[in-house]
Amino acid sequence: MQKVIGIGETIFDIVFRDNMRAEGVPGGSVFNTMISLGRTGLPVHFISELGDDHIGKMIVEFMKENNLSVQSVDMFPDGQTALSVAFLNEKKDAEYAFYRKYPENRLSVVWPRIDPDDIFLISSYYAINPEVRQKVIEFLNYAKERKTIVFYDPNFRKGHADKAIFMMPSLLENLEYADIVRGSKDDFVNIFGESNPEKVYKDKISFYCKILVYTDGAEGIELFTPGFRKHYPVEKLETVSTIGAGDNFNAGIIFGLIKNGVTLEMLHSLSEEVWDEIIGYASAFSKEVCLSTENYIGKTFANKLSD
Repeated sequence: MQKVIGIGETIFDIVFRDNMRAEGVPGGSVFNTMISLGRTGLPVHFISELGDDHIGKMIVEFMKENNLSVQSVDMFPDGQTALSVAFLNEKKDAEYAFYRKYPENRLSVVWPRIDPDDIFLISSYYAINPEVRQKVIEFLNYAKERKTIVFYDPNFRKGHADKAIFMMPSLLENLEYADIVRGSKDDFVNIFGESNPEKVYKDKISFYCKILVYTDGAEGIELFTPGFRKHYPVEKLETVSTIGAGDNFNAGIIFGLIKNGVTLEMLHSLSEEVWDEIIGYASAFSKEVCLSTENYIGKTFANKLSD
């Protein structure tokens, strides 16, 4: 079976609703995706780093409970597990503050094995962070040599928008490595100052990567492939929280690719019917998370996928 390998930051999320503390849960963009995929029973390997402290050890146990391999998780002694504080507004969207204390030597890990047609996920600022960029590039090169499918979600938050020009070489380099790009309207506004999905694809993405999944909240989903473009509407929801919605949309795409046995060679010629099923999984995963307080799909939902 195809494996999923992800590299990203692991943090502990403390969530506030109406200025009152609600709960604390392990999180991180790629982390959320990996936990959901682990719950579906897919083989998942996560490359990350945690402090060798109480919270870090607790998160490692949580990862194991959800079927993630932790052989490539760096437990560093001279620092602390990263924390984020998320404040939910009246629309259930989150604003974040981050607290980090990493050691000078980052990501001292043994790389997991990767095979042809596995799926490798990179996402967020972590994928372009100068402090770990060289390690990310090393693994991207290894993944491309092994003919894996590289999935890139820029997840470029508004707080980094003023760094877009400085970070542009790394952003474009990631697009060039990618076989699939999934990004939100906000991502592309923050990176390129452009919100029109067709212009984003034609002017910014297609030169580097031929497949783009563009999400725009309640306005729906735009899929661009070498063969066709298609719009998918989304169901209106009474959202509990949007934390993890995009991460789980990614999980649904990856789950759909593996369920359909999609290989790197097949990717650019997938039929509209196969993409309909893949986007259907992505929407279902995202909906499941929007209706809960967790950052990942529930175990009951995950179990139904194998029925």
